[in-house]
Amino acid sequence: MAENVLMQNQNALNAVGIGWLGFELNVLRRLKFQSIALPLSGEPQLGHYLKRWDARVSANDPAQWAWTKSQAFIENNCDSLTEEDIATVLDDAYVPRNYFRNPTLLTWFNETDAWWFDNVRANADRLSSPYKRALALALGMSVGDYVFSFNLDTRDLRQPLSLSNVFRRLWHTTLPPVNNLRRNTSSNRSAKAFVAEMQDTDVMFLRLPRPARSSDSRNGRVINWREEWIRQGKGFWSELARDRGGKLDSYVETKEQYLGLIDDLLHTAAHIPVWALEAVSDGFVSTDELVECVSNTRKIDAIYSKDFSELLGIQAVIITAAA
Repeated sequence: MAENVLMQNQNALNAVGIGWLGFELNVLRRLKFQSIALPLSGEPQLGHYLKRWDARVSANDPAQWAWTKSQAFIENNCDSLTEEDIATVLDDAYVPRNYFRNPTLLTWFNETDAWWFDNVRANADRLSSPYKRALALALGMSVGDYVFSFNLDTRDLRQPLSLSNVFRRLWHTTLPPVNNLRRNTSSNRSAKAFVAEMQDTDVMFLRLPRPARSSDSRNGRVINWREEWIRQGKGFWSELARDRGGKLDSYVETKEQYLGLIDDLLHTAAHIPVWALEAVSDGFVSTDELVECVSNTRKIDAIYSKDFSELLGIQAVIITAAA
């Protein structure tokens, strides 16, 4: 019974993810392009799929966890993890050392799990190519997602599998790399700096971040542990906050500030022929306000919406505009 409940919950989340990607692809299919820029790529599913359309994909994200995933699934055309690579990553994964390389992990996990994540993170750096390293780290993040899918009420339902077995199961279900014979790229910069240097690009697909003040706590917790695991500590947060100040993915107090940051980025992206902007309507900024902001810079071509209120209580909207 418990396993059935877990499966139903996971299937519901998968349906939302597939539906969201399907919505994005349905809109992008209406546009003609051979190259696309993703200034705030987040999860890599969209860019990975667009490679199947033979589009050259340029992905960027200020977060290193997202950059790592883009390296693994967007920039990478050919590399896959072998059984030997998996053995290297999982080598003595549960063996305690003299000290934690990243003691911050004890904030997120029990001691046994924390040793596993600490050792796997170090072992990943032993792999022979940056793409294999990125693939291993992406799998490690998925193991973390598995752990975080349980809370105090459901932790008894966690299967008695070692995290190494979870890692192997995820590896076996990973799709092979897509080789679109294009030089796809990934970078770890601010969205504005990335957009400013995007030349000879047909489309910008910008996922507008939900303002930090309105992000749900669970999502923020998952994102934060990923960043601390990839960077092997938490000492970077204050410097990162300074670097992100006044940027689109930073903490915002008012809708006027948020819309001003969007307007600034759109002016920087004026050289890109076609824009597609995706936002979530959650009460902070209305679709009408967003449309007005975009129309101040470029004429709106179309507005598409998708209702996810049944499962998430939100509505997604994509606005397209061409020069």
